[in-house]
Amino acid sequence: MIRVLIADDQALVRGGFRMILDAQSDIEVCAEAGDGREALRAAEETRPDVVLMDIRMPELDGIEATRHLLSAPGSPPRVLVLTTFDLDEYVYEAMRAGASGFMLKDVDPPELARAVRVVNAGEALLAPAITRRLIEQFTKRPSPGSGAPPELDELTPREVEVLELVARGMSNSEIAETLFLSPATAKTHVARILGKLDLRDRVQAVVLAYESGLVQPGG
Repeated sequence: MIRVLIADDQALVRGGFRMILDAQSDIEVCAEAGDGREALRAAEETRPDVVLMDIRMPELDGIEATRHLLSAPGSPPRVLVLTTFDLDEYVYEAMRAGASGFMLKDVDPPELARAVRVVNAGEALLAPAITRRLIEQFTKRPSPGSGAPPELDELTPREVEVLELVARGMSNSEIAETLFLSPATAKTHVARILGKLDLRDRVQAVVLAYESGLVQPGG
């Protein structure tokens, strides 16, 4: 059973998501929260597997709440960001903070349940077109401390190729087809890249690839 915490300052949104998720045989809503501080307390008390995190909340916003959640010792939950706008700087910051993906609040019910299952399985929820557009928009500006991390030097030439394709939103099967690899080999390369760069998932890999200049916006 996948345990889900819903954090949103709108009671109607929380109630609607709860109805959708509680109707699934493999998902249960273990708690709700109306702001970021409540979300942190509820997460500590209930130990959810996945947190649906609204970005714009009072007291403590979703970005700071995500940072706190994912910096806690042990096995933190996966965070799935909820937003009203697909091109939202706050979403980009949440992805930098370690969120496993994002989705719009008007998502169809089946897609909401699928998203929870995807991130619970350790995958990143990346809608390639939207994610790439979002990251390109906000990495065009110089940011303090940006640049290639030294860990990139530890990647093999093949792993660099794979990282570039991950940053362009390709799935493992698409990477395998592009580089003439088996899907299992592509998956192994991605796992090694995440391990070498100490990244949680593909979302962070995409952000790093753009911010380091490995992949150029618009390229």
